Amino acid sequence: MAASPQGLFSSSLPEVYERFLVEPLFRPFAQELLMRAGLAQHDRLLDVACGTGIVARLARETVGDRGGVIGVDASPGMIAMARRVAPAIDWREGDAARLPVGQDETVDLVTCHQGLQFFPDKPAAIREMCRVVAPHGRVAVATWLAVEKVPLIRDLQRAAERHLGPIVDHRHSFGDAGAVKRLLEDAGLHAIRVDVVTRTIRIPDGAVFAQLNTMAIVGMSPAAKAMSDEQRAEVTAAIEKDSLDAIQTYLDGTDLVWELSSNMAVARR
Repeated sequence: MAASPQGLFSSSLPEVYERFLVEPLFRPFAQELLMRAGLAQHDRLLDVACGTGIVARLARETVGDRGGVIGVDASPGMIAMARRVAPAIDWREGDAARLPVGQDETVDLVTCHQGLQFFPDKPAAIREMCRVVAPHGRVAVATWLAVEKVPLIRDLQRAAERHLGPIVDHRHSFGDAGAVKRLLEDAGLHAIRVDVVTRTIRIPDGAVFAQLNTMAIVGMSPAAKAMSDEQRAEVTAAIEKDSLDAIQTYLDGTDLVWELSSNMAVARR
């Protein structure tokens, strides 16, 4: 039986994120991003918007004691969870536009996996990545494709918009590969390559994912923010019900199986 939204969120958001989403959803793309960026054993890596740290943890497996790994995130909760999971990594709380990295701490590779779309000042964040990466070093970023290009997410958004009106899903708000490339070009990076990578994702409990996605969408909705707590709870329950209907064609037993695509860009300083 699926957990209720209230049951899920009796844990902190970072705990829910780490428990339900990191391994099945984020890990495959994190592995791909590091492979495309050419991570080597001696490299020093900085992961920006590290969340609970999947990119940094995978990088640590490669570089070991020969290199170094730093993870930065603006969320104290995400950083706290990252420290719990991998205490040996250098985790730092900080803003992507003002990275807590000194002038003497240059790295060979900067990664940003599914964080760039959330930054209010994207050019400033890329400039900061360029500041800390060594000459001839690499910058690698990944952003999910637009909602319309991901059928499951499109169907879930349509279900929610029947109750909330138009919603901007910030998770999928920077899916234009051309825009990603221009951002890197404007920062002075070169040898830029942007590819679309698609993976089949299998979430062990589709109902839980529908609940988590409902909570995320409600949290992004201006209409929901204007509601009373009681109204919001009623709308959330209605969206969750419609979301469970929407995922039926993507289920394999109780598993949710779907195609997810991401831009992956690698550039050199």
